[in-house]
Amino acid sequence: MDALALARRIDERACLDTLAEMVRHKSYSETPGERALAERMVEIMRGMGLDEAYLMPVEGDRVNAVGVWRGTGGGRSLLFNGHLDTNPATEGWTVDPWGGLIDEAFIYGIGVSNMKAGDAAYLCAVRSLIQNGVRLKGDVILTFVIGELQGGVGTLAAVKAGLRADYFINSEPSDLQAITMHAAAFTFVIELEGVTRHLSKREAAVDAIRAACDLIPELTGLTFSDAPSEEHRSINRVHVGVIHGALGRDLHEWRPPQVADFVRLKGSGRYGPGQSEENALADLRRVLAGLEARWPGLRTSLRTEEAQGRPVMPAFEVARNSRIVTAINAAYEAVRGEPQPTGAIAPPGFFGTDAGHLFAEGGMEGVVCGPGGRYNTMPDERVDIPDYLDMIRIYLITICDICEAQ
Repeated sequence: MDALALARRIDERACLDTLAEMVRHKSYSETPGERALAERMVEIMRGMGLDEAYLMPVEGDRVNAVGVWRGTGGGRSLLFNGHLDTNPATEGWTVDPWGGLIDEAFIYGIGVSNMKAGDAAYLCAVRSLIQNGVRLKGDVILTFVIGELQGGVGTLAAVKAGLRADYFINSEPSDLQAITMHAAAFTFVIELEGVTRHLSKREAAVDAIRAACDLIPELTGLTFSDAPSEEHRSINRVHVGVIHGALGRDLHEWRPPQVADFVRLKGSGRYGPGQSEENALADLRRVLAGLEARWPGLRTSLRTEEAQGRPVMPAFEVARNSRIVTAINAAYEAVRGEPQPTGAIAPPGFFGTDAGHLFAEGGMEGVVCGPGGRYNTMPDERVDIPDYLDMIRIYLITICDICEAQ
């Protein structure tokens, strides 16, 4: 069986129509629309011939859609993973976010990049194989989850329910690059307490805003001291996204002639596999100690914040010579005629994905590789049509390799 020849014969129009239909579902996270799309995915999978296609409870009325294509036995199994829930559409769109518009270059829609194109790509790869009468030795498991935007509650529920495979592919948008490592994340709050004076006496004050201006560039340039390698260090990052400064903890703003004595910063940190949040916080505290030394009289504090009741996405890593990585590398080269970019590649290496749960909780080897990325989470979100179709081809060949097409 020539998998490359099959890949070149996929029904491109049908594949685009499938993705367009998914885009037309308004599946905002934590709304009835995500369940409606999950129900539709089960219908599609049953229509393809998957007898094992069902809704899996997650929380409340929220459900994952799961389908299993059973092999004949004796082969390795492969699990595909992607989320159906999307961010809301923002201002600035020039096309209908739910129209599923297709032109000569792109397919458009909210969530098409993050990550319905990835979802549709593995669905269409399996459908193409079934329609061509291919049988596999190993099983293929299709998971269309919800709640990735709440820390991966859907994937975590699937793993805890016992879904496992020898290998996985998470289809988050990576512009078809093979991501073998991504970071874990934490949120921190830093407070700076200075000493106020009237502007006429500011030389005697300890200006918390000026101290924050001194601090932020140092935080921005920080990497953590426990990186096992330079590749791990490459996905270390600290970012300050919120800053408030004024008078007192209540941040009174009505006395601008006074020197601000209080600043509250909120930010996020990223660290790689083999690194720890505890060490990252220790590094941040060392930076704050240095700030206090440069600004006598300044007092600093640091704490973390977590979304209540929601999981935190762990870091993810797979060896570059893992069977799943070399298989998808070979499929990419067969389709595109060049080596696949592989590794802890930015910006995807800074993302959190459900691959972290499949790796840490599920104990599985896998890779992150999906269509979309460069036009992600922006007005007129879109995916390059050639990338989407090539991703289907790459998945198809990878399935045939890992699960042993007969």
